[in-house]
Amino acid sequence: MQLYHSPTSPFARKCLVCAHELGLAARIELAAAAPHPVNRDRALVEHNPLGQVPTLVTDDGLALYDSRVICEYLDALAGGGRLLPAAGHARWRVRVEEALADGLLDAAILTRYESAARPEALRWPGWIAGQMDKVDCALAEMERFAAGFATRVDLGTIAVACALGYLDFRYAALDWRATHPALARWHQDFAARASMLATRPPA
Repeated sequence: MQLYHSPTSPFARKCLVCAHELGLAARIELAAAAPHPVNRDRALVEHNPLGQVPTLVTDDGLALYDSRVICEYLDALAGGGRLLPAAGHARWRVRVEEALADGLLDAAILTRYESAARPEALRWPGWIAGQMDKVDCALAEMERFAAGFATRVDLGTIAVACALGYLDFRYAALDWRATHPALARWHQDFAARASMLATRPPA
């Protein structure tokens, strides 16, 4: 399998953490990609018309995207039901947690693009404020969920951990730990897992 990725992408990291937890990391060849909202990576577009990472090309040539599809595929490849419960309340809980984490990342990345990729004269402070309010609201909900994370290792907790890791990487001044103590305590332990350490973005 070949994973088109950027080492700073939290969505690619989510897939790689899943691969490590499932014992599949050695089967994945990493292919560097340069996703950008304006200067699109045409080599990546050949496999994913959206030009986004992560994109996984399976051994039989099937291109899979986005991270939610890739993570579900990896779980199925490892036998199924390991990181994504097969049915019932547990499955929907994990799916909601993943959606919450992915939504936080969408807002944080859009804010990053607004400040780093858009010309300064065209930036919209109200847009940035609105997106960062999504981040704040998502963090508040994660704090409420944190007691239920316990020692779970599944697609929900992996997604949340990767989202928090991205905030540490790109938004260190946000200091989310100061106002979300339960989440901070949980993340401290989860971030020490071998899968998380092996997939940290470059300093």
